[in-house]
Amino acid sequence: MTHHFILMVEDHFELASTVYEFLEQHGYVIDHARNLDAARHFLKNQHYHLVLLDINLPDGSGYDLCEWLRNEQGLDVPVLMLTARDTLDDKLKGFTAGTDDYLVKPFDFNELVVRIRALIKRSLGEVSNRKLQIHDLTLDSATQTIQRAHQALELPPIQFKLLKILMRNSPNVITKQQIITELWGDEEPESDALRSHIYNLRKVVDKPFQHKLIHTVSGVGLKIELQADEN
Repeated sequence: MTHHFILMVEDHFELASTVYEFLEQHGYVIDHARNLDAARHFLKNQHYHLVLLDINLPDGSGYDLCEWLRNEQGLDVPVLMLTARDTLDDKLKGFTAGTDDYLVKPFDFNELVVRIRALIKRSLGEVSNRKLQIHDLTLDSATQTIQRAHQALELPPIQFKLLKILMRNSPNVITKQQIITELWGDEEPESDALRSHIYNLRKVVDKPFQHKLIHTVSGVGLKIELQADEN
């Protein structure tokens, strides 16, 4: 079973505990931060599929954390704001800061789960059938096909998903642990499984072509892009 990881940033302990228990019952893995400082620490050290974010926090505003996520960290993790502020100006400020959705307190917990599922599915490319393209490489989710330089490429399902993860996050680097989490959830693969899949993916996507697209960032992870010196 693949688990989705959520960071909840909420200083109201009773509400946080209730939400925590409810989401755990629905199969989510939750970390809880009570302030911005703790939230930044979690986000620098762990990959999340979604952030539940309160606006009023002891050491600042949820808007600030959202802007830090988008502008300084370059993370596109979905953000769902939970707040008692329900004016149009508040919502516009949230969307300007980079939030993806907005739920006003008090809210129905079943609606919370529905919104979480929708945001995560959209983020993982399970809703959109749009084509992903990097240089001359295209991946079409609707038809489950891949082409490079107008040549059809064949990949087994796990490597198709690996390529999709890299292309969806391009040009950002994605860590090997993030890839493992997205591919296998909490079911850790054999120690060399990811290395083997990366090797075989490169054989199909890069080796027959002039320009290399899949790059290792030493000590960090992988990214896919056409680098400047390859143009």
